[in-house]
Amino acid sequence: MKINLEKIKDCSILFIQEERIDAHNSGELKEYILHLIEQGEVNIVVQLENVRFIDSSGLGALLSGYKNAAAKSGKLALVSCKPQVLSMFELTRLNRVFEIYADLNEAFENET
Repeated sequence: MKINLEKIKDCSILFIQEERIDAHNSGELKEYILHLIEQGEVNIVVQLENVRFIDSSGLGALLSGYKNAAAKSGKLALVSCKPQVLSMFELTRLNRVFEIYADLNEAFENET
């Protein structure tokens, strides 16, 4: 899975460079996020601008990251979701769990 990592303030921004997060690559994403959290990076923003499709395993990987970050008093937020990806969060009601922002500026205005 192609992920670009950038640090802004005390936050790790993950730029997902894939069109799909599914059973083929969600394990890699989960491990990447858990590795960051283990290194003390507990405030994470996942930028999903390039992602056109996410399945249940992709949702599970992000939820795992969310729970692990929260367990260490951190946050995992999502930004720049395409409508079809956002609809998956709405269908599963995970939009009530995750903080989802239109873009990075909005996320930082809300102190992610």
